[in-house]
Amino acid sequence: MTVEERLQRIESMLVVLVERQTIKNFYEVEEFAKSVGKSSFTVREWCRLGRIRAEKKLSGRGAYARWVVPHAELLRYQKEGLLPYRRPA
Repeated sequence: MTVEERLQRIESMLVVLVERQTIKNFYEVEEFAKSVGKSSFTVREWCRLGRIRAEKKLSGRGAYARWVVPHAELLRYQKEGLLPYRRPA
């Protein structure tokens, strides 16, 4: 393996590490689910039931909004777990 090939390999691994460590303001349901090891359906239900603090944001797909979870909520969930169950109004 040449020095150039090794440098390219190291560079590609660094790109993966940087992408993994990127902090976003909001995570989509799929991203949040992947980071906590749950399914997207489960996380959407948590949002709907108020088990995690999430917001509805317009998605650019007409009148349909999508759930997004703030980074602070991801950190809170990792430390404390789910919020108590609240009955839907």
